[in-house]
Amino acid sequence: MNVQAMRKSLPVPEPRLTPQELIDRAASMRTLLRESQDETDERGHYSDEIQQKFIDAGFYRILQPKMFGGYEFDYETFFRVMVEISRGHPSAGWCLTLAASHAPVIAAHWSEAAQIEIFGSSGHFASPHRAAPGGTCLPVEGGYIINGVWPYSSGIPHSTHFLGATLLQTSFPPRILNFVVPQGQYTILGDWGGDRTLGMRGSGSNSVKLDNVFVPEHMTAFFDALGVKQDLSDGTPGTRLHGNPMYLGVLMGPYHASLTSPIIGAARAAIDEYRDILFSQNTFVPPSIKRAFETDFQVNYGRAIALTDAAEGVLLQGLRKHMDYCQRWAKTGLQASAEENLRLWGMLQTGARLACEAIELLFQTAGSTAARKGSRLLRYFGDAQMYRGHMSSQYMTFAKYIGRSNLGLPTGFLDL
Repeated sequence: MNVQAMRKSLPVPEPRLTPQELIDRAASMRTLLRESQDETDERGHYSDEIQQKFIDAGFYRILQPKMFGGYEFDYETFFRVMVEISRGHPSAGWCLTLAASHAPVIAAHWSEAAQIEIFGSSGHFASPHRAAPGGTCLPVEGGYIINGVWPYSSGIPHSTHFLGATLLQTSFPPRILNFVVPQGQYTILGDWGGDRTLGMRGSGSNSVKLDNVFVPEHMTAFFDALGVKQDLSDGTPGTRLHGNPMYLGVLMGPYHASLTSPIIGAARAAIDEYRDILFSQNTFVPPSIKRAFETDFQVNYGRAIALTDAAEGVLLQGLRKHMDYCQRWAKTGLQASAEENLRLWGMLQTGARLACEAIELLFQTAGSTAARKGSRLLRYFGDAQMYRGHMSSQYMTFAKYIGRSNLGLPTGFLDL
């Protein structure tokens, strides 16, 4: 089937849908998401009912090419939607974000034939991307036999595919092979949800197992996620097919934005919860008044708002900077440098840290009730700590890479 025939067979997105309408739809789900927080965390991911609402709202199609049934909006729109969903339930936001954010990766790096197959007859696509290589890969005629377990595949319970990475050891040096496997050819392990983790319990970060799965060659791709070691003078399959520099496939900025946006949503949710506490609970010492009228609580509340506003400003500016790099490439052919990529990552890390600081301030000053089982502030605090421990959030480690690149020294990061 050729691309033109495929376009005609796909459902047409809402023709007059605007970015603001998508953001408003996400905000309107806040009550539903909060009311289902407990059952979502226990299950390990949001319900089929909520998943259908996300599909109907168009959240999975925000970054998807128009050619294959998407809206092809920009990253800023997508992540503003994800912040709103995360304000309702941060780990549900993490689950959705990590499943809905990878359509541009497929659109950028996979062939036209593969995209037709992956986006399918309906255009609905959802998948995590385990970019850290794992498992084993055996080259065979027409493709590869892949085996292994990929942990922390956030978003996999509601995904149509699994996008993973493995090392092709037969090349020298070994190369990272990215592959796509459709639902039904992988097993989702029941190792997420409940009290297995401190936070992000509803993020659907289950492990994925492949057992002697044959992956055709056209469903694989070699690419440099930083776009630094790869020659992009001719663009990528996606820029040539879709004519949009967003599909250049340089991933460092968008990938850390996927971790930053749920934490900003968590900070917004913590502010909402703290405000309720201010008007419902009294001060500890006489005169007994509502906390909202006591200076120390006002300072904590205002400080958290300022930190979160700054965090969201950093996120949005980071996304604009990423798109500026893509547009610059389209106009001049100049690729984003290693330093530009590393500094963008560090910038987004800083935004997430500001949001974590806001959550921690509110949790530490809300009183011991906030630490009791079932407390929403405790949930948001745990979510923030899960981000703090993520390997991509280690800002002190990444700071040296930024410093080295600015000084003109080898960074020691992925051979840059």
